[in-house]
Amino acid sequence: MNEPAASAPAPAITRSLFVFSLLYGGLVVLAGVLGTKLASLGHWPVLGDLAVESGIFAFLLLVVLSSTVAELHGRDTANRLVRYGFIPLIVSMTLLTFVIHVVPPAPFWSDQEAFARLLGQGARMQFAGLVSYGVSQTLNVYLFAKLAGDKLGHERSGLLLLRAWIASLLSQVVDTVLFITISFIGQDLPILSIMEGQIISKLALSTIMVPPFIWFFVKLGRKLDA
Repeated sequence: MNEPAASAPAPAITRSLFVFSLLYGGLVVLAGVLGTKLASLGHWPVLGDLAVESGIFAFLLLVVLSSTVAELHGRDTANRLVRYGFIPLIVSMTLLTFVIHVVPPAPFWSDQEAFARLLGQGARMQFAGLVSYGVSQTLNVYLFAKLAGDKLGHERSGLLLLRAWIASLLSQVVDTVLFITISFIGQDLPILSIMEGQIISKLALSTIMVPPFIWFFVKLGRKLDA
């Protein structure tokens, strides 16, 4: 009697990759929700008054997490993380659209209009979000890995904080240009002025947030995997 063939072992996933993947999926969804609020960054010398959509705080953490995964687990794994990020993003967009336009509000609930106004996005803006997310996150991983020579872990060359900062700056510029162009091209709006303000604000936040957070998450990842 033949012995049953042993099943292949499940592919191993490190503790850090598991934790960061969960966090990444949640932040992909949260970035779109937070983006409904425009936040003031205050008055800056030379730059003046800066404002930005609040989703940038979650989006910069996505940049940090994808760079962290590239640092700890390699560029291919980070690119898979970015691609899998489309799943919660598309599911959340679909559910929001369904709840807003198909599910009727309760008769005693009077906030349907505000709910739809804050969380509803047109198909064009949803498409813009998908394109800008995919391109900018993939570019961030590519630049971050290339600046290190595509090496892995402790073999990587170059300064971690500098690589993360440069990759973040360039990917944020691309994200802003793509999203605003796709969302508003053909409308009577000052697109270049909108881009300028958003890019300056995002570059300022990238400079403040990305270096300390990439340092923290890489340290945390190595501790989780130790």
